[in-house]
Amino acid sequence: MFKKFFKKVTRKVDNALINATCALESRKAEGYVDTGVKILIAVVLGALVLSLLYALLKTTVMATVTTRVAGLFNYNGTT
Repeated sequence: MFKKFFKKVTRKVDNALINATCALESRKAEGYVDTGVKILIAVVLGALVLSLLYALLKTTVMATVTTRVAGLFNYNGTT
């Protein structure tokens, strides 16, 4: 009975070590820095596209957003 239990525990420990070794040796992971850089590039490109639209059309592209932002800046604290 103890021999069976010991083999079962040994097998689980071996599997855990193999999984840990494979995870540490794997080089196909994407880090947090890579994801952050991709998000930053997307935000910058979006801002460039929006500014290009403003420059080409010479008008307000998103009127609702413009009025809401202006309303936020004109907030005087009363409800």
